[in-house]
Amino acid sequence: MKVFEDERVYDDADPELDLIATRNKRAQWRHRRVGPAFVKFGRRVKYLGTDLNAFVEENRVSPAG
Repeated sequence: MKVFEDERVYDDADPELDLIATRNKRAQWRHRRVGPAFVKFGRRVKYLGTDLNAFVEENRVSPAG
């Protein structure tokens, strides 16, 4: 399942990322080194679309049936 565009680089302020968690929660995750992989340029935080899709896939839950 692809939720994010693979070729896009998302900024931490992009509203699409709220599908995963709030901006504050993502900051907590980065501090604790959990959550999706990210790239930092000084204070600027970026997420690669491929990393976001991988994170979504890793956290996918299929109900037993």
